[in-house]
Amino acid sequence: MTHSLKARLPRGFADRPAADLAATSRMLKAIRDTYELYGFEEIETPLIEYTDALGKFLPDQDRPNEGVFSFQDDDEQWLSLRYDLTAPLARHVAERLEAQSLTLPFRSYRAGWVFRNEKPGPGRFRQFMQFDADTIGSASPAADAEICMMMADTLERLGIPRGHYVVKVNNRKILDGVMEAIGLGGDENAGRRLTVLRAIDKLDRLGREGVADLLGPGRRDESGDVTKGAELDRSQIDAVLGALAQVPENVPGADELAAIAALVRAAGYGPDRIAMDPSVVRGLEYYTGPVFEAELTFPIVNDEGQTVRFGSVAGGGRYDGLVGRFRDTPVPATGFSIGVSRLLAALQHVQSPLVTGESRTGPVLVLVMDRDRIGDYQRMVSALRGAGIPAELYLGQAGMKAQMKYADRRGAPFAVIQGSQEKERGEVQIKDLLEGARRAEDGPGSNAEYRAARLAQAAVPEADLVTEITQRLAAQKIR
Repeated sequence: MTHSLKARLPRGFADRPAADLAATSRMLKAIRDTYELYGFEEIETPLIEYTDALGKFLPDQDRPNEGVFSFQDDDEQWLSLRYDLTAPLARHVAERLEAQSLTLPFRSYRAGWVFRNEKPGPGRFRQFMQFDADTIGSASPAADAEICMMMADTLERLGIPRGHYVVKVNNRKILDGVMEAIGLGGDENAGRRLTVLRAIDKLDRLGREGVADLLGPGRRDESGDVTKGAELDRSQIDAVLGALAQVPENVPGADELAAIAALVRAAGYGPDRIAMDPSVVRGLEYYTGPVFEAELTFPIVNDEGQTVRFGSVAGGGRYDGLVGRFRDTPVPATGFSIGVSRLLAALQHVQSPLVTGESRTGPVLVLVMDRDRIGDYQRMVSALRGAGIPAELYLGQAGMKAQMKYADRRGAPFAVIQGSQEKERGEVQIKDLLEGARRAEDGPGSNAEYRAARLAQAAVPEADLVTEITQRLAAQKIR
């Protein structure tokens, strides 16, 4: 006895239906349009890179391969699926600078899938899409300010109204200065500094008390799991938490933050859109200066039934050392990354027209009434497609009633019918499925009248099929 293979999806991965793909496509187009207004150009890098080229910058280090999916090639070189789009960009730029085929500053954007070998959970996937924009080769705060302005413009273009988002800006140098002041400087404390940054990055989720626990001995969550803390004493914890409430004076990075603030204000972006916020740190280790986070401020109800802010949908910062890993001289860089799936969920929540518009109309369906005349029906389909009209030939084995049900499920605007009698007369019947659906919504009486009058179905010469369908699509404003 044979057993069929069980159909199952790996944990942390998801199939995506046509409606989500269409909404995502519209969203990505709006993002591209905004990036290109700023003069950024699109590039693409592979899904797989050499493991050492990606580096070890992920915040999750309790998983195999430190959060990365890796395998060994036949030449014993380690390869990994990319975990973000920034590290591959650094490799791309370094290679082309070496070949002298790239002019700086270099402004690019990329959209693509990234992969994390980490424990999946609700809303946390191992494969997800990011959409990044970066400026390589400029150390000016104007480059950071422009990234923040572009992030704000992108959110508004997507349908997030002003007042429902804020782009928050800080500088990692400020916290580095605070940690130096409390005795966490030097290479020997690099691990503790990273633990501190990762604790602060959880401020929105855990609050000051939860962050204080992570800065101290550690924290036990509701499931019983314990996260080891940074082991700071009370005075050190107070100094760090104080720096999250107000930017300390006379510390490195404060002047850069002030310069970014002046630039965005001069361009007309008020603190309601771009705000300086000392609590923003970002979790990735490679950030070296200004860091940014786009937060949506409207309320939602979370899985525990609590009303909370929607939260972050994009983030980034300055990473002046990442390209320099491949070169003898540093190359300044700044950019940000949008979490596409999370942003799509936000747009659905605020009912942005980009994602809540009517689903795309399906193809015109040509029914098969006589299986000996498949060639005739295929000719009709080809004529429609030749005129740029999406069309489909029914390829199943069912009769007319089931074919009409199939047309409804496909969202077909029209069904084309030609039986033996229509063939003899040189005609086709065009059934307007959209008009029929509208009349059916008017109630039983109206629907009975429609059926009697057959107002949504008409016979036309076969030679006029393409012209008639074109006119009907135009009349119903279907493109």
